[in-house]
Amino acid sequence: MKQPTSDWKLRFKAWLGKTWHAFWTRFKYLWHRFQLTRWIIVVLMSLFLVISIYLTFVAKTANVKDLERRLEQPTMIYDSKGKSAGSLYSQKGTYVKLSKISANVPDAVLSTEDRRFYQEHGFSVRGLGRAALLLVKNKLLGRDYISGGGSTLTQQLVKNAFLSQEQTFSRKAKEIFIAIEVENQYSKKQILTMYLNNAYFGNGVWGVQDAAKRYFNEDASELTVPQAATLAGMLTSPGIYDPVKHPAATKSRRNVVLQLMVENKKLTQSQADAYKKTPLTITNGYTSPDTYKYPYYFDAVISEAVNTYHLSEKDIMNNGYKIYTTLNQNQQKAMQDTYDDDSNFPDSSTGSTMVQSASIAMDPKTGGVTAVVGGRGKHVFRGYNRATQMRRQPGSTIKPIVVYTPALEKGYFYDSTLQDKKTSYGSNHYTPKNYDNTYSGSVPMYKALYESLNAPAVWLLNKIGVNAGYQMAEKFGLPVEKSDKNLALALGGMSNGVSPQQMARAYSVFANGGKLPTAHYIVKIEDANGKVIKRYRAKPAKQIISKKISNEMTSMLLGVFNHGTGVSAKPDGYKLAGKTGTTDSGIGDGDRDKWIVGYTPDIVVATWEGYDSTTESQQLTDVTSKNISVLYKAEMSAILPETAGTQFTVKDAQAKATAKQNKTSSSWWSNFTNNLNDSGSTLKQKASDWWSSLQSMFQ
Repeated sequence: MKQPTSDWKLRFKAWLGKTWHAFWTRFKYLWHRFQLTRWIIVVLMSLFLVISIYLTFVAKTANVKDLERRLEQPTMIYDSKGKSAGSLYSQKGTYVKLSKISANVPDAVLSTEDRRFYQEHGFSVRGLGRAALLLVKNKLLGRDYISGGGSTLTQQLVKNAFLSQEQTFSRKAKEIFIAIEVENQYSKKQILTMYLNNAYFGNGVWGVQDAAKRYFNEDASELTVPQAATLAGMLTSPGIYDPVKHPAATKSRRNVVLQLMVENKKLTQSQADAYKKTPLTITNGYTSPDTYKYPYYFDAVISEAVNTYHLSEKDIMNNGYKIYTTLNQNQQKAMQDTYDDDSNFPDSSTGSTMVQSASIAMDPKTGGVTAVVGGRGKHVFRGYNRATQMRRQPGSTIKPIVVYTPALEKGYFYDSTLQDKKTSYGSNHYTPKNYDNTYSGSVPMYKALYESLNAPAVWLLNKIGVNAGYQMAEKFGLPVEKSDKNLALALGGMSNGVSPQQMARAYSVFANGGKLPTAHYIVKIEDANGKVIKRYRAKPAKQIISKKISNEMTSMLLGVFNHGTGVSAKPDGYKLAGKTGTTDSGIGDGDRDKWIVGYTPDIVVATWEGYDSTTESQQLTDVTSKNISVLYKAEMSAILPETAGTQFTVKDAQAKATAKQNKTSSSWWSNFTNNLNDSGSTLKQKASDWWSSLQSMFQ
């Protein structure tokens, strides 16, 4: 029974051997026939050439020539007048020359990090060998990164200055090629100086000078051997070897460095043993530079540089750029001071939850943002900026844009009579109400606007057509959606809402003769050598409504601050046009949002106030001694003196209407009296003639 099985195995083995022999014979023939060995060599060499060309291109375009200057100087922010307004710091500390650094520091660092620093040209062959072995190991284990690798000091400098911290083969390859280019451009002393000034020492401290102050309250020039060894030991892992949090581990690491200095012949064994007994004493004498003077404005500048000009945050913070902006420092200081004064805000309705707010000031002619504050409380770097990122319904501040402007274009006048009645519209019986639920039956347009009456606004939008209001909102740059095409748009009903910046830009149209500018912060960006690399290309402001219509709107909007809802927010001694607005919380009788947008020919300021999250216990009250009017009056009283003081060329619509009525009345009375006098004169003349005739009869 086993014999057939054994025969089958033998036959299969014979067939397999014969098949393999035939395959191998054919393979060798084809291999030699087509010279595949040569082709493989050609492909591998071509691949190596292409990769080398690419990496060389990366190295040549890395702006290595600017490296030293970039590290020496911070990125500076300049205002609209070209004056320094502050600087941006990230991976950068106080830069000092090598002569101002104790010789103990290079001795400790080179003994620990790169003993062959002066013999290598950017990279270490031994280090590459270790990296290659680790790469193979990690690939076999399914890991897509490099561990360890033995980078030289120059490579570490390149990684910090040009590349990310990710541990990949591609990053390592770029690192090597750029390191070679750095070695070609700079001396070893220059490279060592740049490295020591750009190294990270934990606790937010970069560079040896600031590290010396942070941990020992000494200048870098005064560091002792044990102190230098401590800092050198931190470079491997600033978190693990943090002398503040982990003094024991740090001291142990320091002693390892001291022993490495012996091996590198920078210390004798007896010297090292003596230094090892030195206690680790930490004294903090470091003060973080307060150069981020206008946090929300600087945040917005960085965001614009990233989003509009496609620079990376790392480059912006560390490349020593000069960024020229539209900032007005006096206006910015005034706005920040206003926000720092808690008396300008309502008391928090619940515990620690504070009433939030945001303001932005804009030049209506250029669209340049001159000041911005994006919130109250502790600022978070590039955190939530309510002035630019927030989206909230605008309430009645949208009425001039979507109701009254298109109405004027369709032939209505500032004093046209509007219906002021409680009315229902459509199949859903939409019924807008005035804020006090009282109605006069009819009201002139300018009064409906400055008293912020809802019923006339909705009635008027219904008359001119919702599409007219919707299209006007689009012209003004407001982010309306198709779902917003309804009568609620007249009262600020929007799906996504608006930001203070968007509202400031929209109201710039009224202040700028009907032209819509482009909001921006940056004018130009120069590199560390002063070469302009990015520039704001000013687009001509688009004429979206006529100057006549914009003047008519300004005439009506002056009434808001003269005798309307904005009277209490008007700064003393100034004329201001604009609009207030509120939105219902939908919970009880409180408000969710309060808005004021005001302007002069020189500036537009949009301010919002409310809670980030509106709840039953977190909503604004209708009546308060510290509502948004207090805030707006305070900030405008401080900002307006810092403007040119250009006066409006139009009169308050109510004053125009009163003058018109007086003129009409005066004209009627004049005609009446003239006619009466004429009639009297005629009768007198006729009586005289009759008397003369009568006298002649008796003569």
